[in-house]
Amino acid sequence: MVVAATVETFTDDRLVWPAVSLATTAGLAFLLPWRRVRPLLVVAVSFGTVSVIEVASIVGGVEWDGLNAAAFMLVLPYALARWASGRDVGIGLLVVAVPIALSVVAGDQFGYVLGGTLVVLLAGAIGVAVRYSVELRVEEVEARRSRERAELARELHDTVAHHVSAIAVQAQAGRVVAVTRANGALEALEVIEEEASRALEELRSVVGALRDDRTDLRPQQGIDDLSRLERHGGLSGPRVTVTIGGHLDGVRSSVDAACFRLAQEAVTNALRHARHASEVAVRVDGGDDDIHLSVVDDGHGAASSTATATGFGLIGMAERARLLGGTFEAGPRPDGGWAVTATLPRQAATT
Repeated sequence: MVVAATVETFTDDRLVWPAVSLATTAGLAFLLPWRRVRPLLVVAVSFGTVSVIEVASIVGGVEWDGLNAAAFMLVLPYALARWASGRDVGIGLLVVAVPIALSVVAGDQFGYVLGGTLVVLLAGAIGVAVRYSVELRVEEVEARRSRERAELARELHDTVAHHVSAIAVQAQAGRVVAVTRANGALEALEVIEEEASRALEELRSVVGALRDDRTDLRPQQGIDDLSRLERHGGLSGPRVTVTIGGHLDGVRSSVDAACFRLAQEAVTNALRHARHASEVAVRVDGGDDDIHLSVVDDGHGAASSTATATGFGLIGMAERARLLGGTFEAGPRPDGGWAVTATLPRQAATT
């Protein structure tokens, strides 16, 4: 901007106060890096400086228009609306209105003043639109994460409540057997029953506050149910194959359910967004410490990445893997298509 202002100053002989115009434009250009962190301050200094020069030109009886290179100041109303607080936006608009009002006092043509005002307001409107678009995106991301946590809470209830209920039932049965044997054993079983019942009650209370009343009440689906995702290719879309291998005995219930959820979401994304894909391959491998899941399609180009990376499916998948202490990756493959991979620990995360 300094170079453009300098060239314009030395090539336009019609300028009034060329030195002032060059110094003002060059000086204000150096404020641009602070337009995000100090939007009101930058707007106040920039348009305040212009207002002072406008007043001086009116008093001196000259018509000062400045440099065309100063058009970069249109970025400032955008930055004000995009990053400033509501109070600062109001103050900034009043500051911006001052040089516009001075243009009317100076006798500028009404059409010229109106056009300039509309351009400034358009820059601010774009800033408002971008601001609320970003805020809406953040809210939707948080909502997706909250839904994923609620779903995990439901699965926690379905898994842990079963085991705690079994403890309570066994303790109750043990009391009957222990009545005729040892009072010490009876007291221990009474404590077990009481604590298990209390834990179950607290668990149901907490999870009940988290879960949605409209939650699907179907039994949990896990790795053994992945075969339901298989489908034959054809006019209806690509073929989906499922391969399960390795050691999968004793997998935690939460990890078992997460594998199905992740695979289901990844396959759904591939069927919707993969261009010209002929196959979607789902593979689960059980290792000694981890469970590895991959969903790969052979679509052409990066259309699938463009479609899904901006959505909220990947956010929920990554959140679920992270909460279980695992890792999650998704992205385009070098030879085309899209790959989703997740690694989940067999044992619960300790940190």
